[in-house]
Amino acid sequence: MSQSLKSQQDGVDVYNQFIGGQWLTGDGELLDVLNPATGEVIARARLADEKLADQALQAAQKAFPAWSRKTAVERADHLYRLVELIQENRDRLARLITTEQGKPLSESDADVSMCCDLIRFAAENTRRLEGDIIPADDPDEQIWIQKVPHGVVVGITAWNFPAALIGRKLGPALAAGNTIVLKPSEETPLTALELVELARQAGIPDGVVNLVNGRGRDIGNHLIQSPITQLVSMTGSVRGGREINKAAAEHLKIVRLELGGKAPFIVLDDADLDPAVDAAIASRYNNCGQVCTCNERMYVQSGIYDRFLERFKQRVEALKVGNPLTDKDVDMGPKINAKELDKIHDMVEHAQSQGARLLTGGKRLTGGDYDKGNYYAPTILTNVNNDMDIMKEEIFGPVAPIMKVDGFEQAMAYANASEYGLSAYVFTQNVKHLMALTRELDFGEIYVNRGGGESVQGFHKGYRNSGLGGEDGKYGLEAYVKSKTMYVHYS
Repeated sequence: MSQSLKSQQDGVDVYNQFIGGQWLTGDGELLDVLNPATGEVIARARLADEKLADQALQAAQKAFPAWSRKTAVERADHLYRLVELIQENRDRLARLITTEQGKPLSESDADVSMCCDLIRFAAENTRRLEGDIIPADDPDEQIWIQKVPHGVVVGITAWNFPAALIGRKLGPALAAGNTIVLKPSEETPLTALELVELARQAGIPDGVVNLVNGRGRDIGNHLIQSPITQLVSMTGSVRGGREINKAAAEHLKIVRLELGGKAPFIVLDDADLDPAVDAAIASRYNNCGQVCTCNERMYVQSGIYDRFLERFKQRVEALKVGNPLTDKDVDMGPKINAKELDKIHDMVEHAQSQGARLLTGGKRLTGGDYDKGNYYAPTILTNVNNDMDIMKEEIFGPVAPIMKVDGFEQAMAYANASEYGLSAYVFTQNVKHLMALTRELDFGEIYVNRGGGESVQGFHKGYRNSGLGGEDGKYGLEAYVKSKTMYVHYS
């Protein structure tokens, strides 16, 4: 047992597990956490075994009765205090995110801000988890429908937004009166651990928040299958989501999954060209394309195609790629790891073998500091068609395939021809087309005449293979409570 978040071993920080209000050292395997810009080991995280995972679940279960009985205001006050501490540490946290994940500092700062906003929204709405009183058939009876917490929640997060995704799970879970066991990605565990330490400093009672590190196939499945776990909320890949859904099926667990995307980016002839280009750049190349809502495939109407492509290409070729901590004014950092880098390059090569034309990019960046990290050139592919794999499979990297379409109807048909249904982008000034999107475009989140980036009061939901349930806003918060119906007879 330790009171410290981390210790030193051979000059490297070693981060511990957080269970029941204590930092536990243990003697588990140590995982190297690498800086994707340099390949350097920046810290090590101690991995939990099944025994520690059980200990975390039991701590959360023990803390649940007292936490669930706190008033909405009491729970909110703890969350507000956590937001204050995150804000006080935002520069340090943003730098840590850039170090372990690779995105530019401005994007890391936005990641921290989103974490704060998600927790703050949850705190603001603790008093809005309302039930109903319904007239009964008996004049001496009422029907009460109450909203009560589930119990122990398991929150599993991805590596692309190390802070925001923790806030997206922790905030609503605690606001609704649940306790939580977090398992961050093995790629980016450090930010999550630092946030949990701030939760401890905020005075959140022991056992309400717990965190264990480990691989999904090991302790992840164990956390999901435990009879203690009542709700699983996961952000990650489609493959991971399927495995979690399968693991949860034995006990009929409630599962909320936010998975991959293949967002179409549609630009019609009547669009305002410059904002469309700006949004196409930001929505594709921010975070090195590692965003589930990214612009993953582009459909530009024939009348504007050539002008759009010329401006888009100029902007893409002007993007500066480098180490966000040492290079000035970097637009894009590295991919998260070498395996992801190889995957992107293989997809681009395969697309060309299927007939796509490489307009720019299409290669690993090498030489000098590039050789130390996982860098890929911002890429544009033309001469693609909707049957190519590059237009079907999630890229999750800085590659934009673009094709010409005849008009609105063809763009809708191509966009909907996907196993994914998370986000979509449409640029048009035609009100008829705008109004038709609600019935014609089969995606859970549609950005019209703007780039990506959801608001905390919205509802972040995907269709088809993009997930189950949804997150954020009042509808997302309601996922963290269940209904209890009481027939109250009082004669």
